[in-house]
Amino acid sequence: MQTIYDVAIIGAGAVGTAIARELARYRLDVVLLEAKPDVGMGTTKANTAIWHTGFDAKTGTLEARLLRRSYALLEDYVAQAGIPTERLGGLLVAWTEEQYHTLPTLRDRAHANGVTDVRIISAEEVYRLEPHLNRGAWGGLFVPGESLICPFTLPIAYATEALLNGVTLKLNFPVGKVRLENGLHTVIGPREEVVRARYLVNAAGLYSDEIDHMLGHHDFTITPRRGELIVFDKFARRLLNHVILPVPTARTKGVLISPTVYGNVLLGPTAEDLDDKTNTATSEQGLQTLLEKGRAILPDLLSEEVTATYAGLRAATEHKDYQIRLHADQRYVCVGGIRSTGVSASMGIAEYVAGLLAEAGLPLRPKAEFKTFKMPNIGEAGPRPYRQAERIARNPDYGRVVCHCEKVTLGEILDAIHSPVPARTLDALRRRTRATQGRCQGFNCQAHVIDILAQETGQDPRFLLSLEGDDPPPFTLTPPADATEEGQP
Repeated sequence: MQTIYDVAIIGAGAVGTAIARELARYRLDVVLLEAKPDVGMGTTKANTAIWHTGFDAKTGTLEARLLRRSYALLEDYVAQAGIPTERLGGLLVAWTEEQYHTLPTLRDRAHANGVTDVRIISAEEVYRLEPHLNRGAWGGLFVPGESLICPFTLPIAYATEALLNGVTLKLNFPVGKVRLENGLHTVIGPREEVVRARYLVNAAGLYSDEIDHMLGHHDFTITPRRGELIVFDKFARRLLNHVILPVPTARTKGVLISPTVYGNVLLGPTAEDLDDKTNTATSEQGLQTLLEKGRAILPDLLSEEVTATYAGLRAATEHKDYQIRLHADQRYVCVGGIRSTGVSASMGIAEYVAGLLAEAGLPLRPKAEFKTFKMPNIGEAGPRPYRQAERIARNPDYGRVVCHCEKVTLGEILDAIHSPVPARTLDALRRRTRATQGRCQGFNCQAHVIDILAQETGQDPRFLLSLEGDDPPPFTLTPPADATEEGQP
């Protein structure tokens, strides 16, 4: 007999996985549906990896409120779950007189948003904090709470805890149709596989407007906004101490220069509206624009080696705020228009959506126990296995380096392949371990990594060279036997 779930969630990015984890705290049968072969593969994996305070969000918006709430929730969660973070602080630099005169407005907005430690600093203090910046700054706004976070580990952690606490995860499950019939949401996926649920959450990111249309709503339209980024070599890390932020515009937060938790330096993003929701290619014009902006802000950066370039798409809409709406009569919550702040706002959004579902009639009865999970550290600020003698003594695989650029060991690769939400593709393994992510971009280790992955999973190595393969079959991860409690009647 087919399971009728209490809640089906469409989309397993940072927001969808956070919602799944939040609902896993309650006695519910929940299924999380993802079109890609892994979680966190859309906007989430290609963002700027900044943990935002929400200081510059428009005051009074839902975005401002949920960013601030999420910041508090994440402060507790990142330590408990082992999410790589670095508390560096952000420095918003005014390069013109006009920008300088906007700093008091930005400071007052930050204070109104509850970020009360933001302060204006002089040009002298700007250069004391960041001596390598280009000359000519008028002053700056110091935001102590702006931090770095790993956008790869976070959704995997959410999904892992969701799974361990009873959520079913269906990967390679692009949604073709959604119908509401006989009081149930019927979600039709690949090969006509059907999922039925009493309540539905649409966290489909770039495709959230299309899911919304299937349920008869036309409240917003997603315009994919491409952001191109350049990743510089780890030797560039010495050039800056904080996240260097631009003065934001009405359209975009602008181009920033930031360290990453992996030890590199990131320059970007651009902001270009497209028609194609799959176009994540970089462009000559976009990269040239970034190099020009980078030269104007941090001239020495352009003398450093480039490790990689990439592009991500943000789910922009015609509105200036999140498009999170409850349609109580349909027992349906739409979570759209999250744009670039989904990683930072994810826990706040999840809590808010759970409240909306309760408002629509979903009983939220807490479970007696919630299982937590500590993620392996892939950040440079924490201990890495290749440097842990005691760990290597217990298991020599943690001393066998496979990816020499990023110092990834065989033990880490095997752990990722056999984790609760396992790496089944090369890209999934990269985001769990950093293997092939370094200076050589896999030139020296990719064949070895693919060989390990193929042997451990029994997959064809040719499939592992792609992100998705040709028409991959749906793949379901079910909760452990002791993870579930009876769902709603």
